[in-house]
Formats: sequence, structure tokens, C-alpha cells
Amino acid sequence: MDFAIIVEGKNDKSRLSRVLSPDVPIHCTFGTMGPDRLDSLRRTVGHRQVYLFLDNDASGRRIRGMLSDVFPDAEHLYTRKGYKGVEGTPEEYLIQQLEKAGLEEYIRYPDPSVYPPDPK
Repeated sequence: MDFAIIVEGKNDKSRLSRVLSPDVPIHCTFGTMGPDRLDSLRRTVGHRQVYLFLDNDASGRRIRGMLSDVFPDAEHLYTRKGYKGVEGTPEEYLIQQLEKAGLEEYIRYPDPSVYPPDPK
């Protein structure tokens, strides 16, 4: 796999894992980003394309800034303000953001018989 996704916490990882193929590497920052954690992430990710999918709050923006310095070519994925972070984002919206990033082949789409489309 030529890419990796970085999220803040294990709940974000769990939420994103529900809509992605199990072989997609998802790494957590676990909040506080010291030099050791940044170096560990840099070594773990290697030369893969990085996608940053972080919460749209002060902490997420701070971590996004730190990771942008380490991974200047990272693609940025965003959740909407009002959602309780990545972990509180509806699966449909997560899927939309992953599709915008061109990751369709790795998305596990919900069974339409379980989630019928909205009658608009």
C-alpha cells in the first residue's frame, strides 16, 4: 500500500476502519505530539503518501500544523464543524471525504439493503 492515514486517537481509527479496507494503514497521534512521537510516525510511514484526517477543533488544527511540517506533501481531509471529531462523523460523510481524496478502491461501502438511500 502506497499511502497511510493519520488520525488523532483510537476512536477515530476505529470509526474510519469501519469504512475502509482492513489493509489500509491508519496511524494515531494519540494527542500530544512530542519529537519522539513525530519521529516514530515519520519512520513508520516512510515514503508513503500521507492523508491527515484530524478533528476540526483547536487540538486537531494544532496537530495538523505539526504534522504538516513533518509531511509537507500530505493530503488534508476534513470533517465538518459541528461533528464531534472524526469519531462522531457520519459514515456517509467519511466516505464522501475519502472519495474526494481518490481512495474509492479502498472504501467498504455499506450494504444498500441495510441502509436504503434517502428518498429526496
